[in-house]
This record gives sequence, C-alpha cells and structure tokens, in this order.
Amino acid sequence: MSSIASPSRRRALQSLAAGAASLALPAFAQWPDKPVRIVVTFPAGGSSDILARVMAEQLGKKLGQAFVVDNRPGAGGTIGGAQVAAAPADGYTLMLSNTTPIALGPFALEKQPYDPVLAFTHIAYLGSAPLVIMASKPAGIATYAQLNARARKEGLLNFGSGGPGSVGHIHGELIRKTTGIPMVHVPYRGGAPMTTDLIANVIPVAIDVVTAYVPFFRSGQLVPLAVTGNARSPLIPETPTVAELGQPQLVLENFFGLSAPAGLPPDIVARLNAACNEILVMPQVSSKLLELGIVGKPGPVDRFEELVKAQVGILGSTVRGASIRL
Repeated sequence: MSSIASPSRRRALQSLAAGAASLALPAFAQWPDKPVRIVVTFPAGGSSDILARVMAEQLGKKLGQAFVVDNRPGAGGTIGGAQVAAAPADGYTLMLSNTTPIALGPFALEKQPYDPVLAFTHIAYLGSAPLVIMASKPAGIATYAQLNARARKEGLLNFGSGGPGSVGHIHGELIRKTTGIPMVHVPYRGGAPMTTDLIANVIPVAIDVVTAYVPFFRSGQLVPLAVTGNARSPLIPETPTVAELGQPQLVLENFFGLSAPAGLPPDIVARLNAACNEILVMPQVSSKLLELGIVGKPGPVDRFEELVKAQVGILGSTVRGASIRL
C-alpha cells in the first residue's frame, strides 16, 4: 500500500493542523475577530460622541473589523465608566475616556465606583480641548484682570457652568481655591440655557469648553477672557492662555483618550495605540478634530498614563475639597 496520502486526505490533515495551531494561540492573537464596542459616557451629538465615531470608522478600516459606538451617559460619566471597568479585558469593550469619567465623576459620588487609574488600561491620548473663561458683553468685563478686580471689589462673582461636577464647574473651583478670587457657582442643565443667561447678563461670567461659543465671540455677544490650555486655541487665537496671564496653576484641558478594562493584553494595547497615532495625523481627521476645538495628541502609551495620573491627582482633590456631589 502506498504511504502517500491522497489529495483529499492531505487537505483534511492540513485543515486539522491549522485548527490545532489556532487553538494553541492565545485568544488575543486573533483579535479582533468580532465587532468592538466603544463606550461613550455622554449622549450622542457632543464632542466625545463625534470623536468616537470618527475613530471608530478609521479603526474599523485599519483593523478589519467593525467598531461600534455605544452611548452610556449619566452620573458624571460613571455609568459608562463602571460598565467598562467591569467588562472582560479582551479588547472588545473600549471607552472614549475624557476628563469627566476619569478625573471628575468618580470623586463626586458618595461611594467612588472605580479607581480611574487602576481600573483601566489607558491606551492612547487622542487629544485635548481647552476651556474658555468668558464674560457677557453687558457685564463690561473685557479681561481676566478686570474679572479679578471686580470679584474682589464686590466680594463675590457668580459664574455659570453646564452643570454640577462639569469641567467648567471644577475649573471655577480651581480658580477660587488657588487664587482666592471669590467666585460662586451657578449650575445649569447644559450649555444652552447657560449661554442664554450669559448673553442676557443674568450671570456675568461662565466657564466651558471653547467649541460651542466661537459664534458668540465672533458676533460680539460674549467676550473670551482666557483659555485654560498650555497653548492658545486655534479657534480663538487672539485670546491669551491663563499661563500667559501669570496663572500657570490654572492650566486645565479637557482630555480625550481611548481606554479599556485593566489587564488588556500588551499586544492589543500596542496595536490600538499604533492605529490611533496613525489615524490622528490623517488630514481629514485632524481637521475634523480642530472643528471640535480638539488638538490631536498622538504619542506613546506611557504619556497618556502620566496625563491621567496628573489629572486625577489635581482634579480629584479639587472635587473633594469643594464637596461637589452629583
């Protein structure tokens, strides 16, 4: 009898060998072989949601599998954050992380739902957007120095934000804590009603992410006093930074990143970090980010990890020190 296997038998043996080899590989070596979910801790339509959808589309093209956005808003971003922290670290649940669910929300609840440093694998720094300290035109405040002088003369100055525990609220508390300017928070249910009252001078000053307010600056209804980034915003390049005004301790940017449950295999981390860095320098992506007021920040994993630790250290203590509760 011939020892040479028939063609059909050889194909069967090759198939069995391939199957055995695939079983011998760790699961992450085949990642992704099904759709990947990106949890967004805010409702659809905002900056985080738009950024997540831009990244999802491009990651899908680069990695050959669908990336699907899943909006899970609520409780200062901690509802979505807690779901991601509790998910398997298999690469199929990611989070569009930013300042709110990482450095603010967890510290504004009576019982902290997760450790924002240890509960996640922080994969890639996608970008950041500064806040803007702004005044109503009728308030007659044209500079940050005038804001300071008026607040000290009158003994207090009301400032608005998009809600309790929002990044604008926290920055106001940071101003009060580090400079002694007597500011009192007036919370709103989102940026729209706050903008209406700010234009009408019901409140003289407000703090929020710069993006939505550019049309009101151009129309002259609102006055930008300072941006809170290390560099001027390309959306309002004539407005100085807080560092330029001698207040470097007030630098605070709303960061955006990609995170996953703690323990994500290093190979998946490396693939995602490399893919994100490639996507962020694509012209159509960087221009879209700039429309949102976000400056892309491609870089290594450890750079994002260091940013998260720094933000948690500064903002977590500010939230707790001001007894902010959601």
